[in-house]
Amino acid sequence: MSIVWTPDLSVGVEHIDAQHKVWFEKASELFEAGKQRKAKEYINTMIDFLDDYTKQHFSDEEAYMEEINYPEIEAQKRAHASFIQDLAKLKKDYNEFGGNILVIINANKMVIDWLSNHIRVMDKKIGEYVKNLK
Repeated sequence: MSIVWTPDLSVGVEHIDAQHKVWFEKASELFEAGKQRKAKEYINTMIDFLDDYTKQHFSDEEAYMEEINYPEIEAQKRAHASFIQDLAKLKKDYNEFGGNILVIINANKMVIDWLSNHIRVMDKKIGEYVKNLK
């Protein structure tokens, strides 16, 4: 199952949406590579990229929330830290067990859960907060 960014996932803050779109593209590439049994090195490179990009995105998003005095920033930080831990576990599982179907299914589930439970609920509140500032 590939992961695709759709307009209903828009937060309404241009730089956050742009980063989310890149994150979706790379996550989708990772899952496709896993399904097609691409070289382990390629998949490791993609996992490393996602790990680095996710940390940068969260850092940028948190800096923006501080800048606008977003009231729910602590909940966001906790959610971000939890996702980074999940991503580290995915990377460890992949390195330990290889690209088996269970690792790929867990990766898909992790990202789908994140999309439905974080971007659609928590991140959209940032956009609503910004609209109310204007």
